[in-house]
Amino acid sequence: MEAGDVAEQILELKEGEGGKQAEDEKFRSRVALMIAFMAMLLAITSLGGGNAAEDIMNHNIHASDTWAFYQAKNIRQTSYRIAADTLENQLLMQDATLTPEARQKVQAKVDQFKATAARYESEPDPAAPNDPLKGEGKKELSARAQDFSAQRDRAQLQDPNFDFAEALFQIAIVLASVAILATSRLIMKVSITVGIVATVLMLNGYFLFFNLPF
Repeated sequence: MEAGDVAEQILELKEGEGGKQAEDEKFRSRVALMIAFMAMLLAITSLGGGNAAEDIMNHNIHASDTWAFYQAKNIRQTSYRIAADTLENQLLMQDATLTPEARQKVQAKVDQFKATAARYESEPDPAAPNDPLKGEGKKELSARAQDFSAQRDRAQLQDPNFDFAEALFQIAIVLASVAILATSRLIMKVSITVGIVATVLMLNGYFLFFNLPF
């Protein structure tokens, strides 16, 4: 082998190594960009998970308070109905002994108690009479409490999606970092797969396309 041939082979080897290094650098740059993108999705997931946890707590408190208000209304309504029935029975038993004026006063009281009991059944908000969730009657309070409970239940379904998505994004980011250090395209593919699953769970946390089986 001549000296010129040896020099050409050495030059080809250096060019090959340089091409591989350039390809590896390009690979690392792509993975670094992928890590930045997944970090952004992780932040969005954390925000959704925090909001879901806060919604669970707040809506549960509102639902409990509203049901307590409903029970108080129900007790007061029952008291007025009992008082009205008691006065009506007195009118029947003492009809002969009462003067017309006394009977009229007692009857007015009976009508007042009945009207108050009826008002407790349904009392829409004058500012929004067509909104079933506004008002102080039992009907409106029940609808509002059920709405709070429904929002709480929805948040409870959302929360585990965000929890799993957050954990998977973190795993995907770690795998991508290892892929950069090892220049491993296989590990990068695994990281991408984990990131896709995490993204699906994150979107499901916001929109609830499906319920998790656990």
